[in-house]
Amino acid sequence: MIAPSDMTHCREAIRTGSLSFHAASRLLPGKVRDPALALYAFCRLADDAVDDSDDKAPAVLALRDRLDLVYDGRPRNAPADRAFAAVVRDFDMPRALPDALLEGLAWDAFGRRYDTFPHLLSYCARVASAVGAMMCVLMRVRDADALARACDLGLAMQLTNIARDIGEDARAGRLYLPLDWLAAEGIAPEAFLRNPVSDARLKRLTRRLLGEAAALYRRSEAGVAVLPLACRPGIFAARHVYAGIGGAVARQDHDSINARARTTGRQKIGWLGLSLLRAGSTLVLPRSAVLHAPPVAEVAFLVEAAARKDRRFSRSDALFSALAQLEAKDRSRRPLDRAGVWHS
Repeated sequence: MIAPSDMTHCREAIRTGSLSFHAASRLLPGKVRDPALALYAFCRLADDAVDDSDDKAPAVLALRDRLDLVYDGRPRNAPADRAFAAVVRDFDMPRALPDALLEGLAWDAFGRRYDTFPHLLSYCARVASAVGAMMCVLMRVRDADALARACDLGLAMQLTNIARDIGEDARAGRLYLPLDWLAAEGIAPEAFLRNPVSDARLKRLTRRLLGEAAALYRRSEAGVAVLPLACRPGIFAARHVYAGIGGAVARQDHDSINARARTTGRQKIGWLGLSLLRAGSTLVLPRSAVLHAPPVAEVAFLVEAAARKDRRFSRSDALFSALAQLEAKDRSRRPLDRAGVWHS
């Protein structure tokens, strides 16, 4: 059980730091909502610690140490850490899932860029689909098909976030758009980062990114019908609230440079109502065959890890290598080569 004072802290962290998830969480049953808020608070605070740090390597290494303490049953004396440790214990959370998030944040610390769309999906799998898989664990769902569709939803949500934040990321020196997409439009990455401009070429890329997200949102819906009935409205709400952000980007002519797309409280209320109706429809409509579609290749390792019900320590070689590089950087205090492009 999560201590009431720790739970209060997590609720407040999400209320002020993740408005979209806070809205969607209102439709989750309490036995899932509270651990979900604890999970999101830990992940959100970890993400912010890396994003807000001028030297990201120590922030990622500190998160590694926090996860080690959580899984040792000796969490750091902080509300989010204690709450997440309770979640790990009570739900047998597989270690590979938060480790995937840690690896994605390590990639951010390297300033890694992505040659192709599948490579971008590998990043999205780690920083978002891993959270989707953890949400399934909180709902006591370990079915591989349901997990695959939850990972679809995570991919879609992260692609939406990337589309919304293109300008904000560029001004911070971050670039997530696939390099082959940029090349096809004749956009030089370094020139774009020096002077991010919303022109017809970039708008096409933003539209393309949101199109990929829309297809994944549609695939994700097939999994909602196999979730516990009380959880279905909340997951539909997450789907519609985050897709609504993409709609806001589209309404401003796919310009994510000059303004950050936002949704209104009234829109969120409308999406919550729609989610209740759609959850009810799952009781009478036949299940979609899309439910059984294989997972996107980049999330298959998450589906396997969550389905195994095994939370033993099993840090991957790739993560071990990434952390070793960050440790070397931290020791030397010399900036790494920014050639963080992932080549096959």
